[in-house]
Amino acid sequence: MTKPRSTLVSLDATPYYHCVSRYVRRAFLCGEDTVTGNSYEHRRQWIEDRLLTLADAFAIDIAAYAVMSNHYHVVLHINHQQAENWTQSEVVEHWHQLFKGSLLSQRYAQGETLSRTRCPV
Repeated sequence: MTKPRSTLVSLDATPYYHCVSRYVRRAFLCGEDTVTGNSYEHRRQWIEDRLLTLADAFAIDIAAYAVMSNHYHVVLHINHQQAENWTQSEVVEHWHQLFKGSLLSQRYAQGETLSRTRCPV
């Protein structure tokens, strides 16, 4: 059963986390499939590039990683102090490194003055 991240991640306990993602049903992440002869080695660089992009977008340092043929391991360090020091603009900027963002976040990033709205009760 899945659990919310707030119950899995405790910076009071440790800022380091070992994460694993595994492929099933003989699916290949990298390397060569000996049955079909297909090579998936080109994906190894994709995964490394994506890990580095994600680490830059979030306040995460990559302590170590290993990409195997059907799974990968990554040891992450959550840089809590860096995240706490980001301004609202920096948070939006980092989010926009990965996602287009909403119309509201795009307007905020462009420096437009945004007005407060009230939700009807």
